[in-house]
Amino acid sequence: MLSGIPTLLANLLFLGAIVYAMVLVIGSDLSSTLKGIFITLNVILFILNCIFWFGFMLIEPNEARVMVFFGKYRGTVKQNGFFWVNPFYSDGKLTLRARNMDAEPIKVNDKNGNPILIGQVIVWKVADTYKASFEIDNTSKSTLGQNQVHIGQMLVSDKMRAYEHFVKVQSDAALRFVAGQYAYDNSIDEDEKMTLRAGGEDINHILEKQLNERLALAGIEVLEARINNLAYAPEIAAVMLRRQQADAIIAAREKIVEGAVGMVKHALDKLSQEGVVELDSDKKAAMVSNLLVVLCSEENAQPIINSGTLYN
Repeated sequence: MLSGIPTLLANLLFLGAIVYAMVLVIGSDLSSTLKGIFITLNVILFILNCIFWFGFMLIEPNEARVMVFFGKYRGTVKQNGFFWVNPFYSDGKLTLRARNMDAEPIKVNDKNGNPILIGQVIVWKVADTYKASFEIDNTSKSTLGQNQVHIGQMLVSDKMRAYEHFVKVQSDAALRFVAGQYAYDNSIDEDEKMTLRAGGEDINHILEKQLNERLALAGIEVLEARINNLAYAPEIAAVMLRRQQADAIIAAREKIVEGAVGMVKHALDKLSQEGVVELDSDKKAAMVSNLLVVLCSEENAQPIINSGTLYN
């Protein structure tokens, strides 16, 4: 591989020399035999010069060219710029830019067998150009059923669509595997430490590791993977919603009762310390009952004036 600008200038000088030599030979008084020999030589040099023009290539940032010489892999050029290579190399163009995929939610069963809908977002790019070019079939759906074309002749968009299809299939498989290893939440087993709902970054790291292991064959690296959609499947969503509501109501009731008991205890201790009123066991029980009803009730209490005593 040579720098493109100096080689371009050299090729132009070579072409100019061929034309100048041709003019000199035609205008000379050499014999017809010598003229024929020189003209033939100039024609051969001119054809060789034309072949040299096919060796120039321009590589933009985050692009690569896979070099193949008569069926043999000769390397990959990732350096951006203007270069000249052997014109007989077939160069397959690849893009190394990052791409993202927002996968549609799929229905899977979690660890407890509950059907859930789970989706993911993936950021990926081609890391190993050799594997991406030769280890997998990089023919896109648009070329299926047609004559197969050489890697150097395929459009970059066709090859990237093929890679996107490969990533999609493998990402679905990885997502199903990860979702089947963990429960949606710990409502069934409260000792469950890792769940899909509460796992957060840990689940994302596990998913990213699974994707990299599956896509390494294709030379594709996953830069980031995260779950962006997680919900129960429609057939059980209503039941699970009622269960979550019941759990929330129970938790709220427990909190209310805990606070009410504390407030009643504080009131009794305050009355006893300041000697406001002397309460026996029956009066304390009645006061506790009334205070708990007032504090735990969902409706506002209606005051009642008792004109008698506790015992009549």
